[in-house]
Amino acid sequence: MSERTVVVTGASSGVGLAAAEQFARAGDTVVLVGRTPGRLDEAARRVERAGGGREPGRFRADFERLADVRALAEHLLSTYPRIDVLANNAGGMVPAHRVTDDGLEATVQSNHLAPFLLTRLLRERLAGGRVVTTASRAHRMGAGLDPADLVGAAGRYNTWKVYGESKAANILFAAEAARRWPDVLSVSFHPGVVRSNFGTGALTRFFYRWAPGLTTPEAAGELLVWLATVAPDRLVQGGYYVGRTATTPDPHAADPARAAALWEASEKATA
Repeated sequence: MSERTVVVTGASSGVGLAAAEQFARAGDTVVLVGRTPGRLDEAARRVERAGGGREPGRFRADFERLADVRALAEHLLSTYPRIDVLANNAGGMVPAHRVTDDGLEATVQSNHLAPFLLTRLLRERLAGGRVVTTASRAHRMGAGLDPADLVGAAGRYNTWKVYGESKAANILFAAEAARRWPDVLSVSFHPGVVRSNFGTGALTRFFYRWAPGLTTPEAAGELLVWLATVAPDRLVQGGYYVGRTATTPDPHAADPARAAALWEASEKATA
């Protein structure tokens, strides 16, 4: 296959960085997107080494700022004549209810609305390409986002519940994108419980760094790369993958009507 142009968000560490290094080793043009300048610079050095001295593209963007997402899209559209793969991998959680400057709840914005907006802005450049969105089995927590309320209330906020709802939104987005854009191969996946600096609070961070049996970033990155590069006829359009197997998510993350309603609400929220 000819050289691909691959954009990886959340590329400063963890799954995103591991996948970016693997894309670079395969000879792809890799564009790294991250929030923290120092970590992004270090990631770029690692990906450059993995690519045999070929410097990757990079762009700093904070997904809690939709202006940053729009600036990122403008940069990509003006710099790269085609985008073969968009890896929507950026995300995280916040310990308490917080509303961003855009008037949206921070976890929902960074995990769902920001990648939703980025993908829509790049939609024409992605024709014939792929969108791979990092979801999670954590989508099982909660009943899913209410399309009529993407802000929530501080008194009802639960860190893991909101995180899980944002991951359900990732799955619904990938499936709805596949229905609306048949010329773009769109899938989501559970990367495993990955050893990383993920989470909030000392106990959660300790678990994700030291608990036995965790998935390595490299193994999770391999799955992302496989989804981005395997022959299209081996994938289910709009599918949610656990390992290399298309898997049915919980009902609230597999409802086409909910997916369509969430899409419409997300368009309004990011307009």
